[in-house]
Amino acid sequence: MSLLKYAIIAFVISIIAGALGFTGVSSAASGIARILFFVFLVIAVVVLLLGVTVFKAAT
Repeated sequence: MSLLKYAIIAFVISIIAGALGFTGVSSAASGIARILFFVFLVIAVVVLLLGVTVFKAAT
């Protein structure tokens, strides 16, 4: 869950920097938030698939 937390923090930094006019910082934070969110999403899907298939067959 820490990846999702870091993605949300980067998103909030991006919104604040964009509102204050720091467009470079805003776009960098937005890119970081997007990457972290998709990494979290991939990990969540893999764990979900493993939980449904492999670990269910083991019990």
